[in-house]
Amino acid sequence: MRIEPYLQFNGNCAQALQYYRQHLHGTDLCLMPFRGSPGQEQVKEDWYDKIMHGSVQLGPTMLMGSDGGCTEDGAKGMSGSSVCLTLDTPEQAERAFDALARDGTIQMPLEETFWAKRFGMLKDQFGVAWMVNCLKEPA
Repeated sequence: MRIEPYLQFNGNCAQALQYYRQHLHGTDLCLMPFRGSPGQEQVKEDWYDKIMHGSVQLGPTMLMGSDGGCTEDGAKGMSGSSVCLTLDTPEQAERAFDALARDGTIQMPLEETFWAKRFGMLKDQFGVAWMVNCLKEPA
């Protein structure tokens, strides 16, 4: 069993998934617009080129997203949840945290904690809340 996040964006899904692919070393980027799909009838014409479904492979996890299902005031579904990104080394955690924090808001700086070599929290430029984690070895 796997749990894989499905994020709702408010018109910038393509930019977000492309950013994650580039800065989190993802692969297999897939972007399917509303245009030409059965979903085209459910959106206004200026949204035809927005993303009905998208995904990017990040290690063993597929991160998925869409521009659909959002309200005028943004992706309210993001409230009260975070995507936790666990990395193997402090250096990887630092690179990922720095990339995600660019043009975002740091909520807790990346630092050593009692359970992690590095842990930090932020909201990225796309409004997604992230926890970046590099665990300590069990005692």
